[in-house]
Amino acid sequence: MQRTNFGEMACSIARTLDVIGEPWSPLILRDVFVGANRFEQIQADLGISRKVLTERLNHLVEHGVLERQPYDQRPRYEYVLTGKGAELVDLLMVMVGWGDRWLAGEAGPPVLYRHHACGEISSVELRCAHCGEPMHEGDVDVLPGPGAGPGPGGAR
Repeated sequence: MQRTNFGEMACSIARTLDVIGEPWSPLILRDVFVGANRFEQIQADLGISRKVLTERLNHLVEHGVLERQPYDQRPRYEYVLTGKGAELVDLLMVMVGWGDRWLAGEAGPPVLYRHHACGEISSVELRCAHCGEPMHEGDVDVLPGPGAGPGPGGAR
């Protein structure tokens, strides 16, 4: 049986993938984050077809990740991250760290990130919201939450 709607699974990873799980969406979010927030800018940067870009932008707007804001009288729109979208950028930053560590090659990372608070080039590190200690695969137990369902996606 082929599953086509991850949004109905009792799993936060699956539900997130339902919103951004195909390759174009994270790249669109990246572009909007760095300031390429108009249709033509995104299309030129990604080399994506107008049809696919329109579909992906509509999907991200429908899910409350991006918001359309008019900028011309035609009307034309630019896209801005919502609060929900800004939190997804945090996820993208974790992906950047993984990609920089495992895929950047000898040339090093293609982009660096300067932290506003300290002014230093830095990277994202996952930490516990309660004690501040780093959180990695071996540092957590997965427990069923109030919305858990059956199967490995619910909890172990």
